[in-house]
Amino acid sequence: MQFMRELNPETLRLLQRLYRQSRYHQVRQRAHCLILSTQSLTIAQLMSIFGVTRKTLYNWFNAWEERGVVGLYNRPGRGRKPTLTSVHKEQIREWAKQYPKQLKQILQKVQDEWGIVVSKDTIKRVLKAMRMSWHRLRRVAGGKPQQQEYAEKYKQLEELKQLDAQDEIELYYLDETGFCLIPYVPYGWQPVGETLGIPSRRSQRLNVVGLLNRERHLEAYVSEQSITSDVVITCIERFCRQKSKRTVIVLDQSSIHTSDAIYDKLEEWRQQDIELFWLPSYSPQLNLIEIVWRFMKYEWIELSAYSSWQSLVDYVEKVLREFGDNYVINFA
Repeated sequence: MQFMRELNPETLRLLQRLYRQSRYHQVRQRAHCLILSTQSLTIAQLMSIFGVTRKTLYNWFNAWEERGVVGLYNRPGRGRKPTLTSVHKEQIREWAKQYPKQLKQILQKVQDEWGIVVSKDTIKRVLKAMRMSWHRLRRVAGGKPQQQEYAEKYKQLEELKQLDAQDEIELYYLDETGFCLIPYVPYGWQPVGETLGIPSRRSQRLNVVGLLNRERHLEAYVSEQSITSDVVITCIERFCRQKSKRTVIVLDQSSIHTSDAIYDKLEEWRQQDIELFWLPSYSPQLNLIEIVWRFMKYEWIELSAYSSWQSLVDYVEKVLREFGDNYVINFA
């Protein structure tokens, strides 16, 4: 038994074109089925070729008989309805902000609130579609600056940048950081099923005091001793010996930057055209040199540097020495 009566040449050519060129798989499949049905293939053969039931074949041919070419396309509203609506997806996005590491919490919320059971993979697809991605969380300051103080300091810093651009002053950013054999673990490409290990062990700490300007000139002072106000004072005074122009040094309000020892030096430095500009509290994003430290720890220091203490020291000194040449940041 066959479904189709003979097709005229023009209709057959149309079906062949749809079979070859349609962007919809189901349209190509149905057009192919109609073509084969004119070639004396039986129902059993068509069922085997297309992997469908007898009822599906009847539906395809009935749709063709009733609506012609339009019958090859799915009607609007057919197919499985999405489990999660746009309102659901927006709420899942908000829950992901509350529980950024806990998909189980989100799955439980979905079930408790809406009685819907979905998989973790479904939640991941929803979050990706909502322009969210899985990446490293960043450490941030433990508090927020006072709004008025931040606005005033921000405006003053912008004015200092203008003076620096006009070559009326030299503007430098000061900060400290440290390195040890407990590595800052980065993401990295790894073969599926394998995990790259990074040696981690206790060690002494290599501390760095750095001063950076917007032209990527970095002055760095490396030491294994703890960074105190006296160390900061020594670094500033060594740095300022080579300065002949008014210099403003931007720094945060950590205790070693606001100690009595630092304040006792302010007048002396002012007479040498050296001034300190303290950033508002909890505002590391305003200190340009913080970006350098972040790149060093997460991007530039290779895994091999953590093989030994001397290797780490050598690598840190190499990066500091070659900053601006082989290690570059675009402070746009």
